[in-house]
Amino acid sequence: MIVNPEETSRAYAYKMWLNAPNPMVTIFKKLDVSHILRLSRKKDLKFNMLMCWCIGKAASKIPEFFTLPVGKSLIRYDELAVSTVIDNKEGGINSCDVPFTENIRDFNDDYLQLTQQTARSCMNHDLEQSMVIGTSALVRTEIDGAVGMYSGIYNNPFLIWGKYRKRFLRTTLSLSFQFHHTQMDGAHAAEFLQQLQDEISRMIFH
Repeated sequence: MIVNPEETSRAYAYKMWLNAPNPMVTIFKKLDVSHILRLSRKKDLKFNMLMCWCIGKAASKIPEFFTLPVGKSLIRYDELAVSTVIDNKEGGINSCDVPFTENIRDFNDDYLQLTQQTARSCMNHDLEQSMVIGTSALVRTEIDGAVGMYSGIYNNPFLIWGKYRKRFLRTTLSLSFQFHHTQMDGAHAAEFLQQLQDEISRMIFH
C-alpha cells in the first residue's frame, strides 16, 4: 500500500535521502552463532534456514522494516519474506523469497520446498506483496563483510555473510547489513542486529 511519507515517522528521512546519489548504509557485525550451529547438527536442519528465520523474526519486531521506498513512493507491507540465493541445476544462481512465519517448522517446510523448486526450475521465486530482506551466504570463504552494489532499483535491506569461524568453544559469523536510509536510521539497524543476535542465542526447535 502506498502511504503518504508525511503521515509516517519517515517523513524527514524521505526528504533527505530518497534522491541522494547513494542512500545506502552498511553496518558490519560479528555474531555468536554457536547455538544455532549446534541446533542445526542436532536436529539435522540447514544452518542457512535457521539464519533466515532468525533474520525474519528479528525484523518483524522493528516497525521500519514494513515500509520501503520503491521508486518515488513509500510502500507499506503487511508481510515479510527472506530471500536466499540458490545454486540452480544449470550451474547458475537464482533468488528465492521465503515467506516469514513465526512458526519455524512451517518456515523450514517452505524453505526446503521453495529452494528445491527454484533450483530445479532455474527461475527466481519472487513474492512481490512482501517486504523482502535479501541475503547472500558466501559459505566457502571467511569474510569480514561486504558492501553491496546500489542500483537505484533494489532498495531492500540486504545481509551478506561468509563462512563461520570456530574458535575454541565459540563459533562466530561476520556479516554486513545494508539498508536504505529512507527506510530506517542507524539506531533501527543497530536494534535489528541486536535482536538478530538475541534470536540466534535463544532459538528453540521443538
